[in-house]
Amino acid sequence: MPHGRDNGHGFVLPLDDQMLAYFREMADVLVEHIGLSRAEAVARINASYGTRQWVDLDLQLMGHELPEYWAYAVYYAPDSRGRLPVGSPTADADIDFGTHPVRPAPPKDSPFWTL
Repeated sequence: MPHGRDNGHGFVLPLDDQMLAYFREMADVLVEHIGLSRAEAVARINASYGTRQWVDLDLQLMGHELPEYWAYAVYYAPDSRGRLPVGSPTADADIDFGTHPVRPAPPKDSPFWTL
C-alpha cells in the first residue's frame, strides 16, 4: 500500500533527497505549466510511478531527462501519431496543447491522492 500520506511530501515512493527534489520539480511543471493543483499533480505522479516494481531502475533512468519530459507523460496521452510532448519548445512546436489528449486523473478515492 502506498505510504506517502505521512511522509510530508505526498509521494508514495521511498525517495532519496535527490529524487525527491526531482519529483517535486515534476509536480512543479504540472502545476505551473498545465495549471493542475499540487494535490492532482502529486496524485498523477503517484499513479504513474508509485506501483512500479522496477522503480529503482526507472529512477536511475529518469534523471537523464528534464522533469518536464516525465511530467508531461503523466498528464498527456499519445496523440493520433503516437507522440507525447517532451517539454522542449523545439520538439513540441507543432503540438496543439489545447487539443492534445489528456490522461484521466486517478480516481479521487484512490490511495494516490495524498495531499
